[in-house]
Amino acid sequence: MKEVIPLAYTINDECINCGACEPVCPVTAISEKGDVRVIDAGTCIDCGACVDTCPVNAIEAP
Repeated sequence: MKEVIPLAYTINDECINCGACEPVCPVTAISEKGDVRVIDAGTCIDCGACVDTCPVNAIEAP
């Protein structure tokens, strides 16, 4: 049987790489990759803590 990885929050192209989301993640699932932040789907617990901190609404719900 194939393992299904749950959908996690994602950061879209509107990200300005301000870093506001990274310190509020309780499981450190957000990191910098190039000129944007990314969310590790395998680590994200879908708590949504990052969503309210994004000044440009670049974080999307699963």
